[in-house]
Amino acid sequence: MTKVKLLQIGGITERMRAALADQFDIDILFDQPDRAAFLAAHGADYPAILTNGHYGVPEDVDAATPNLKVVSSYGVGYDAIDADACAARGIKVAHTPDVLNDEVADTFVLLWLAVSRELIPSDRHARSGKWETDGNYPLTRSVQNRRVGILGLGRIGQTIAERCKAFGADIHYHARSEKDVPYTYHATAADCAAACEVLVAITPGGASTRHMVNAEVLKALGPDGIFINVARGSVCDEQALVEALQQGKIAGAGLDVFEEEPKIPDALKSMDNVVLTPHVASGTHETRQAMGDLVVANLQQWLKDGSVKTAVPECRHL
Repeated sequence: MTKVKLLQIGGITERMRAALADQFDIDILFDQPDRAAFLAAHGADYPAILTNGHYGVPEDVDAATPNLKVVSSYGVGYDAIDADACAARGIKVAHTPDVLNDEVADTFVLLWLAVSRELIPSDRHARSGKWETDGNYPLTRSVQNRRVGILGLGRIGQTIAERCKAFGADIHYHARSEKDVPYTYHATAADCAAACEVLVAITPGGASTRHMVNAEVLKALGPDGIFINVARGSVCDEQALVEALQQGKIAGAGLDVFEEEPKIPDALKSMDNVVLTPHVASGTHETRQAMGDLVVANLQQWLKDGSVKTAVPECRHL
């Protein structure tokens, strides 16, 4: 059987490579010493691309692959792929939703509790011997019965809402439209922030949500408010966040994503009321394996009948 040419952008696991090996002839973009020459010579050979949410489909790759038919991306976010343009060309774009809902929601809970209960400085107090010399660590704030606002009530947002119920939360949300859910809807992010004590971003990235959390929203959240970002770094105006934290306009933040990853502003690193994780919300062995399996399944499904299992919304009509 003749194998189908597949262009790999970014890394994949050996499990994924083994699952694809019988049906696909894989070339790795980043292994090419002269990327431009490689794409000029071979770009038209590829009907399929395997990528991830970070790299997406770069402009030079898009321009060099006129026969592209399917893009299978590792990750739920796909703002690095021009899905509208792909749909217009008849290219099916698939991603990996649902399999990471629980892990991302758990990471929100982890960050929320860590900020509210001051886990990092409290741990430092215990390790340094200050408990013996300076006495007990100061009291912290409970996470019980808080007003929690969710920016983006998609699959992960609704999973976060379910987690919040365990803490007796009063749940508010902002989304593109009101949904049939038993939570309080707000037409703007600022209105949602003003109604809440904890604000979590879990909206998709991209131009439409860039800096959704800005100085106005952070001011509305208020000096007792906590902001958690498990969405995309672009969703939050990072400089405005730094200023809000420095000036006491909000109480703290828990951040898994950043505007210029892997770079994190030194100001955020220096703050005791900020908890930082390096974009690991879905980073468990179990979830990453499930994501990889779904990436492979989408490519295999396309090869079988021209469809994909989990198309992004822009491509579901194809």
